[in-house]
Amino acid sequence: MRKSDVIGQQEIWSRLTQMAHEDRIPHAMMLCGPQGSGKMALAMAFANYLLCLHHTPGDEACEACPQCRMLAKWEHPDLHFTYPTIKLPSMGSDHKPVSDDFAREWRQMIADGPYFSMDQWMNAIGAENQQAIITAGESDDLVRKLSLKSSQGGYKVSIIWLPERMNIECANKLLKLIEEPPSMTVFIMVCEEPDKLLETIRSRTQRIDVKPIDVDSLTKALSEKYQLGTDTATRFARLANGNWLKVTRILENDSENADFFADYQQLMRLAYMRNVRDLKKWSERISGYGREKQKRFMDYFLRLTRENFMYNFGNPDLNYMSEPEEAFAQNFARFVNENNIILIMEMADKVQRDIKQNANAKIVFFDMALQMIMLLLQKK
Repeated sequence: MRKSDVIGQQEIWSRLTQMAHEDRIPHAMMLCGPQGSGKMALAMAFANYLLCLHHTPGDEACEACPQCRMLAKWEHPDLHFTYPTIKLPSMGSDHKPVSDDFAREWRQMIADGPYFSMDQWMNAIGAENQQAIITAGESDDLVRKLSLKSSQGGYKVSIIWLPERMNIECANKLLKLIEEPPSMTVFIMVCEEPDKLLETIRSRTQRIDVKPIDVDSLTKALSEKYQLGTDTATRFARLANGNWLKVTRILENDSENADFFADYQQLMRLAYMRNVRDLKKWSERISGYGREKQKRFMDYFLRLTRENFMYNFGNPDLNYMSEPEEAFAQNFARFVNENNIILIMEMADKVQRDIKQNANAKIVFFDMALQMIMLLLQKK
């Protein structure tokens, strides 16, 4: 795993390697940014860089030393991964799940690449509707592992993926470990919601904000991986809004994106016709999606609504739509305007919050459908 495997983010990489050159690597850092921006890819590449014995002139891990050969399979004894887990029925009542319980599934997932989501991880471990957390058992495990001397005589690196999912007991134990870190130990936290972490932990880490991936880097990566022409790759890169996971999901699972587009069209057409009976059927069908899919649909709803509003300005450079979406916008965009755009977006934000809080999906989506009737009436 090298910097060349990270899409874009050259500025962050230069900052990380500069700290290494100047021998001022913080004992605890936190890479924060939106999903799909490459935080985990940066963490894994930098861990490889720290553990590598020899670097290339271009500031890359050499891929040839014994450390790099172990890291090629993510089996280096001085690299430790921590990630959210669930309690399986086969586990004893007193057992606190730890990352090692799911090491095989984890290695299989990261072997496919450093870009993945919580959805993918939950599917990999068969979590279904459970909430994955990092337990106090994990912090106890980390204390034990990091108290040992480095087996290779260099750094010990602890990558903690989604530390905001630590329960309070785990967070307090980790805080003590960060306050008194073992020698030559570097903690790299990969975080999407830093505000959910204890303030005392945030204050003891060096925060590095990772921005969404720039369009040029996404275009280049898409062209190379999917053999797309420049114009097509650029269109998809703009659709991604800096999120590699989003664009690969569109390309590799285009059926879901097409389904969401059909759902969006049907909602707007039924709302325009004030067809309450069919809107109820629509809401029941959407509520049948799993919670994570409902969240993805609402992300799609927000994006396409925003794009239809921007379409009214008549500037192609402002639009990030696929060809079918743009064709739909030609007739529909006028119904999303300055009179209702804020109200629509606020309604959608509330729906997202309700879904996250496990509200009754049938009620939530039927209410949303009825509100759309009134909101579409507020045309120019």
